[in-house]
Amino acid sequence: MEYNDSRMTPPPFYGGQEVVRQTNAVMKRVYVRMFIGLLVSAFCALGVASSQAALQFFFGNQIVFWGMFIAMLAMAWIIPARMMKMSSGAVLGLFVLFSALMGCWMAPIFIAYRLGTIVYTFFITAGTFGAMSVYGYFTKSDLSKMGSFLMMALFGLIIAMVVNIFWANSTMEWIISIVGVLIFTGLTAWDTQQVKAMSRANLDPALADKLATMGAMNLYLDFINLFLFLLRIFGGGDRD
Repeated sequence: MEYNDSRMTPPPFYGGQEVVRQTNAVMKRVYVRMFIGLLVSAFCALGVASSQAALQFFFGNQIVFWGMFIAMLAMAWIIPARMMKMSSGAVLGLFVLFSALMGCWMAPIFIAYRLGTIVYTFFITAGTFGAMSVYGYFTKSDLSKMGSFLMMALFGLIIAMVVNIFWANSTMEWIISIVGVLIFTGLTAWDTQQVKAMSRANLDPALADKLATMGAMNLYLDFINLFLFLLRIFGGGDRD
């Protein structure tokens, strides 16, 4: 009997439901791991900032200071580049290590800014990040063009930051901070949409788990950079 016979009832199709279930599961892991990364960074930053010996070790020793910086740059390149050849546990472990190093690197903010300013800025960052991530997840618009533009703008921002290290112009620093906030606000929405798209396209459990960690790392970096740029704006009066 042919399938299009009116007496035949087509079998149920669960593909769409499976994709939705997989996407939700991956996105849940993304946000949980991002939150874990932020917690690791916060505890490491507080731990280093509260210990004069730790501050001296990380920031009083040029070898350790630059070694930590180079290690973070290396991991930011190695993790996505070697993800397919590493186990899920190794990818997650490197992300946690990266978060710890980032926390140690950020320790001086607890010396340069008041705790109230840091907490206030954190909540503003969380609200902004949450709103843009929700937008990126639910919008039907394709944010690819915006993402490409923001990535080019990011390279320009990095160049401007390097130039201002030597120029040390306060007005330029203010402009850089505002532009940085705008860039990472947009990147939050774009990265969320990218993670969602990848989670829908890959249903292999092992690959989905690695993608969850990489998505968490991308959004973690968006959050951290957004927080630091906002802190430079709201905490300008705290610095000596």
